[in-house]
Amino acid sequence: MQVPLEIVYRGVDKTNALESLIREKVSKLERVCDHIISCHVAVEQTHEHPSAGSPYRVRINLTVPPGHELAVDKSPDQGTQYKPPEALIRDAFEAAQRQLTELVDRQQQKVKQHPDQSAGGIITQLFASEGYGFLKTFSGQEVYFHKNSVLHDDFDRLTVGTGVRFLISEGESGPQASTLQVVDKPGERAGKGDQAEDTAATPPLGWQ
Repeated sequence: MQVPLEIVYRGVDKTNALESLIREKVSKLERVCDHIISCHVAVEQTHEHPSAGSPYRVRINLTVPPGHELAVDKSPDQGTQYKPPEALIRDAFEAAQRQLTELVDRQQQKVKQHPDQSAGGIITQLFASEGYGFLKTFSGQEVYFHKNSVLHDDFDRLTVGTGVRFLISEGESGPQASTLQVVDKPGERAGKGDQAEDTAATPPLGWQ
């Protein structure tokens, strides 16, 4: 993960058990998608009257290149059975994993269906002084790129973890990226507003 995991507690005591559970669930998300940029988790007590429904709420916000934001908001409605925070955390991460799995499947399928069209990936190695680097596509392929292939003179904006869009062509030494465009830079999207429960933000034009 490019941005350190952020966990906040509001009106809920931070315990080793809750912290360990959240970190365990985040690790499972990273096994589904190894290029998550950031993850924000909030565990909150929204009221002090269990008769009005569970007093707890769990929110998860993920950012995934090249510009996707996934959000989950779990808080049982009024009249539902009281749930402790541990149960809500598990429910929220199950929903987040479903969203993330669907997104990764769509990205990989798009690459398979349109191998000659614009692809997406993240920067994995950067040799700034030499003017080149390597990126990894969402299907796991490592691809070389040169400074001259980066659009809008954005080579200096690149860091490891930056989400990019590009074309792949066959060079003398193997595949290489051309017309590389910065789509999402680590940290630039972290901390944005919450989304509705179990919904994913609309990806940029050309990504589905």
